[in-house]
Amino acid sequence: MRKIEVQHNRKTYEFLLKSEKRINFLFGGAGSGKSHALAQFFLLEKLYKEHNIRILITRKTRPALKKSCWLLVNDLLVKYDLPGYTINKTDLIITVGTNQMYFTSLDDVEKIKSFEKMNYVWCEEATENSKDDFIQLGLRCRGENPNGSNKLYFSFNPIDEQSFLKEKVENPDKNTAVNHSTYLDNRFAEQDYIDVLTGLEKEDITYYKIYKQGIWASPENIIYKNWDIVEKFPEVCDDIGYGLDFGFNNPTALVKIGFSDNNVYEEEMIYQSKLTNSQLIDKMKILIPIGLRDKVIRADSAEPQRIEEISQAAFNIFPCTKGKDSVKIGIDRVKRVLTHITKNSTNIIMEKKGYKWKEDKNGNVLDEPVKFKDHAMDAERYYLGEVPAVEAGIWELGQYQ
Repeated sequence: MRKIEVQHNRKTYEFLLKSEKRINFLFGGAGSGKSHALAQFFLLEKLYKEHNIRILITRKTRPALKKSCWLLVNDLLVKYDLPGYTINKTDLIITVGTNQMYFTSLDDVEKIKSFEKMNYVWCEEATENSKDDFIQLGLRCRGENPNGSNKLYFSFNPIDEQSFLKEKVENPDKNTAVNHSTYLDNRFAEQDYIDVLTGLEKEDITYYKIYKQGIWASPENIIYKNWDIVEKFPEVCDDIGYGLDFGFNNPTALVKIGFSDNNVYEEEMIYQSKLTNSQLIDKMKILIPIGLRDKVIRADSAEPQRIEEISQAAFNIFPCTKGKDSVKIGIDRVKRVLTHITKNSTNIIMEKKGYKWKEDKNGNVLDEPVKFKDHAMDAERYYLGEVPAVEAGIWELGQYQ
């Protein structure tokens, strides 16, 4: 196999190459490239160099796993034009010669117990998981390894000070190695994203600590608590609409919203960066069937040209209403309803868990949300926050207090 340049986080990659410990924690700030480094490491140093090995890659839920690790590894296979692999898209298995890479979620304990005799384990976003998950992964990592010793790798942002991982990272035992990294270690970090991370110092001190500095902190003053997770979107709704938040370097978010028996249901349709408007329209044509294209789409009014292009593509799209206190008013309206989010809507769920009011350096809570990881929340608010929806009787003031 030809030599391939390792991109993103060289510090982390060197750590992965040199560590001889069984347990390896890789944590730090956003944009550090630690996930890319791990994906490259498992492909280039394990799957394509070693023999007779079994690799297990996990995350808490299958939808989150498919949208992160599975997608990342598949993209790198194509990007590097790697030879001789086969993919089982149903069972999420990649095979190269005598080596296999398995992808599975941790939301079913019995499912993970079926994976035996693994040689390497990578658990992404490890703070999503319990101590029992951690123990179960250790029990799976005990296969015969002709290439050396078996190892486990856990990657995460330090987002929960109550996590069992904090003690393990701060007081590692003799079998544990720890690597800390931030965007400063990633030479491919985009300047626009660096600017966002730097701006968090003024936006919110808690998020500044977690995502820019990569140090432990726990978000407080979460805005939304009136939501839960459901298996699927209802087959029949009283009405359906969409919220659309535009992005490019940041994700474009399209959220499907349905009303059924005075309940609100949401499903993530698009959450992707680097989409041009023509690419967005092509995706919308696939995701929104002709029979639903008369349904209202409320989009960010700051992008009138993009809205007009989508309208010309035969979608019933309108700009959202903005003005004095429109964000706060929209949030208040969203808070009045119980929202059911489909379990495959991983980014909506992620944003709901972290969407919070700003705090200044003195810990004072401000009356506006943090502008970070909020693209689906904006899309949701564009649609649910509109006055016509309230006037139509979808919610009555105080109905869901």
